[in-house]
Amino acid sequence: MTGPPGGGPERGGAAIFDVDGTLVDSERHGHRVAFNRAFEELGLPYVWDEDLYGELLHVTGGQRRIDGYLAGQGVAEAERNQLGPKLHARKTEILQQMVDEGAVEVRPGVTRLLDELGAAGDWRLAVGTTGSRGWVDRLLRRLLPATTWDVVVTGDDVTARKPDPEVFDVARRQLGLPGPEQAVVIEDSGEGLAAARAAGMRCVVVVNGYTADHDLAGADLVLDGFGMPGAPAAVLADSHGTGCEGILTADVLRILTQCPG
Repeated sequence: MTGPPGGGPERGGAAIFDVDGTLVDSERHGHRVAFNRAFEELGLPYVWDEDLYGELLHVTGGQRRIDGYLAGQGVAEAERNQLGPKLHARKTEILQQMVDEGAVEVRPGVTRLLDELGAAGDWRLAVGTTGSRGWVDRLLRRLLPATTWDVVVTGDDVTARKPDPEVFDVARRQLGLPGPEQAVVIEDSGEGLAAARAAGMRCVVVVNGYTADHDLAGADLVLDGFGMPGAPAAVLADSHGTGCEGILTADVLRILTQCPG
């Protein structure tokens, strides 16, 4: 598949990136650690180890995650309504400090891909995440300062969390795309994939240690990393035969936006 129908010039589209676990390796040694520090500061007995946090990640949105966990610990709703927002706010402050200290890193290959998309000149770049605005904006400024984002949609801008497609629908409208087929989403999880597909968009899943065992049926392309020259990622699924050799590139994303159906 080398070009759009009719043989016209190849054009890009819009690439919409999830943040946590996708752009940045922030779950295991970022959010989880910050949650635990917040628990300790508030005198709470909870500790989220790595395995437990992996299970909790199936609930998208940090505040929803806290509320569901506290409910499971028998905390009454009235107390959860007060404690949850306080915990989440303190966790976010701790996490922002961790970003400033360099404890959260961009995944290998992300900067390469973003630079390539920017240099191509015909791609619009967006973020579609249910993370909080304060956290996301700070992270993007600190870790990806050279990237110009056309649209950034966060959890503050939507009422529903993934796997609901609202975050991607909002991003598409803000990008001014006439249809979802012009966008490709880059995600890391089954919940993100489900949201992208419900929005009618192509989806590349770049798994991490927490999401490698998710149900990714329906993904257009699955890799275990973004890949770098000399260090390609493993291609786990390539349903459209893009020819991706383990390095996610602008050309690969272009092929996906031009696939029919």
